[in-house]
Parts: sequence; C-alpha cells; structure tokens
Amino acid sequence: MTRISVRGVAVASATAVTAVGAVVGVASGSEGKNTQTVDVAGATLLADVPTGAHAQTVSDNFKQQATAQEAAADQAAQEAAAKKAADEAARQKAAADAQAKADAEKAAKAAEEKRQADEEAANRAKARTEMAAVVATDPGSVQAMAASIIGDSGQFQCFSQIVKRESGWDYTATNASSGAYGLVQALPGSKMASVGSDWRTNPATQIKWGLNYMNDRYGSPCGAWSFWQAHQWY
Repeated sequence: MTRISVRGVAVASATAVTAVGAVVGVASGSEGKNTQTVDVAGATLLADVPTGAHAQTVSDNFKQQATAQEAAADQAAQEAAAKKAADEAARQKAAADAQAKADAEKAAKAAEEKRQADEEAANRAKARTEMAAVVATDPGSVQAMAASIIGDSGQFQCFSQIVKRESGWDYTATNASSGAYGLVQALPGSKMASVGSDWRTNPATQIKWGLNYMNDRYGSPCGAWSFWQAHQWY
C-alpha cells in the first residue's frame, strides 16, 4: 500500500474537483463559451505528491527530527536535574559547615568560661587559705582584724596589697610631706573621724573608713588595687 501525505491528498482532491467542474460546464449547454476554472490547489499537480520510496523517506525524516528533538529535550532535562542536585548538595554542605563552625565556637567559648571560672575559684580558695593563715598566726594582729571586717577573702587580699604599700600595716604611719595618716594614708587623717573619733589610735576605725572609701570611689578594694597598680596611688 502506497502512503501519501495529507497535502498530497488535498492536492489530488482539488485537482479532481477542478476537472469535474469543467465537464459539468460543458454538459450544461455552455458550448462555444470559454469556461475558466479555478485551481484551488495552487497549481500543484497530483504528480507533485511524493509517492512510494520518496514518501517513505519524507516520513522517515520527520521521525528522525522528532526523535532528535525528544533526545535533546531529555538531555536538557537531565542537565537541569543534575544542576539542581549539585546546587542542593552545595547548600547542604554550606549549612553543615556553618553549623560545625558555630558548634566549635560554642564549645571553645564554654571551655574558656569554664577555665576562667576554675581560675577564679582557685584564686578565691588561695585567698581564703592565706587569710586563714594570717588569723591563725596572730589572731590579734591588725591584718586579722582587717580580714574579719572585710570578710571577702579576695577583697581582703586587694586591701592588704594597698595597705602594705601605703603604711606597711602601721596604723600610726604619717607622711611627713603630705600629712597623710594611718593604715590607708587618709589625707587629711581627720577624714576618718566620719567613722570614729578614735581614728588616730584605733586600726579598726581606719580599716572601716578605708574600706568605705575604696567601695565608694572604685567599687571595691580590688578596683582600688587595680587603679593603684596603674598609677601608684589611689
């Protein structure tokens, strides 16, 4: 069976219609008149329609083109899917890397905080031990009195560092040039009268006044000690 394209059928049909119209015109008594026919097929003859092997070749070409287009579409789809998968993998890796970095920073921060806490605890324990040694060695000493009044072992150590440098723990120490007086070298010494009128002879009065002064001006004896280390005075 010979296959003919749709266009071929249309051309053949149009040609046949044209031929029939011409015959009908003659049969209806139109002798002697020139009958003009219209070629609706665009002057294409039936002989132009591909038949046989030629028609098969045309059909095969169409199939090959369709197959090639389908293959190209499949290739494009595969490439798009591969790109999407690669992008998703990169996103997941970036997210994992960021999480790992955040976890490492968090762990490092926690370790540093623990180290600082352990160091502070060790310092407090050392200060308590030193203060206990002072009290045990000479319960009636001025240092033992200061430790008892201040209470906090860490703050006592800072207070002690200042007093050692200012007066050497001598509650009658007097600065000949400035007139500063007592354990904490109050200037003038009469300032300590706000705590007690016995400020000249009672180390407890001087300790209480010095502690109040350090707390009011520097926040604590340790704050005063930090300032003293930087300026050699407070």
